[in-house]
Amino acid sequence: MIHHDEASAVHPATLAWVSRHLEAGERVVSAEALHGGITAEMRRLTIGTRDGGTRHLVLRSFVDPSRLEQAEDWLHREAGALTLLPGTGVPAPVLVAVDPTAAHCAYPSLLMTHLAGRTVLDDEGVEERAALLARQLVAIHAVRPVERPRGYVTLTTADTVVTPKGADAQTWAAAIDVIRRPAPSYEGRFLHRDFQPGNVLFDMPSAQPAGARITGVVDWAATSWGPADLDVAHCSANLALLHGPAWGLWFAEAYEKAGGVLAAAADERLYWLVRDALAFSEELDLVSRPWRAAGRSDLTTHVVAERLDAYVTALMGALG
Repeated sequence: MIHHDEASAVHPATLAWVSRHLEAGERVVSAEALHGGITAEMRRLTIGTRDGGTRHLVLRSFVDPSRLEQAEDWLHREAGALTLLPGTGVPAPVLVAVDPTAAHCAYPSLLMTHLAGRTVLDDEGVEERAALLARQLVAIHAVRPVERPRGYVTLTTADTVVTPKGADAQTWAAAIDVIRRPAPSYEGRFLHRDFQPGNVLFDMPSAQPAGARITGVVDWAATSWGPADLDVAHCSANLALLHGPAWGLWFAEAYEKAGGVLAAAADERLYWLVRDALAFSEELDLVSRPWRAAGRSDLTTHVVAERLDAYVTALMGALG
């Protein structure tokens, strides 16, 4: 999960920028690469304090050339969210500094506080953690920003969906037809837009799943304004691929039990659930690779494709 590295591995220009945002007498003494992200390089920086102690910050940098065009928008949105969230009860990092155009850093970068906890992707204890996820998502949707973030962006189209090998063509054709319809009307909410187990940190103080608690929600680069159903659909799809289709179907119920409000009509719920699920068809290896790196070696691209097919089939059977 975490590989030790030297502070010198951070580009000198970026290191100098980070240093300018430290307290007097502080310095970066080491850096560790945090694995699990898809779009950006993440490093945990150990900061030596002037009293001889240490503290940690997290550096997020967009180094992939294919991501640079979007990096400025993503970092502006993340910085906005991290500025908004303190005092809301949503456990998110605090913004320290941001350089969205790489005016000072080697790459577009954001510096933020480090949160305790770790991601947990194991099957054991999933029911307890998923219930916590549902309650946390309700709290996120309760945030009322003075200035709304940009409207949500869909992640797929009917023409770009990739039907998994061996899937029932008729079922998938019907699912694709669902997202050819106009989007249902909705009451807008503040969305994380990538809310899923990989972006939530847990404290697991004991072997008992009931002792788990959420310590942080990270990766706010896709913050948007849109339907609560869309955030629920995204977490549902992730749970279905991580733990099995039944958990994807279960999550919407957990969200409502936690006080969340979803679309009233079954066809409207189906639209959002299917839209997000189908988006995974185009990037199954990209999505599953960090899960395997985090220890879920069982989640091969083939297994994840089978789970996606089973989940889409279950959605169409339950709501279609």
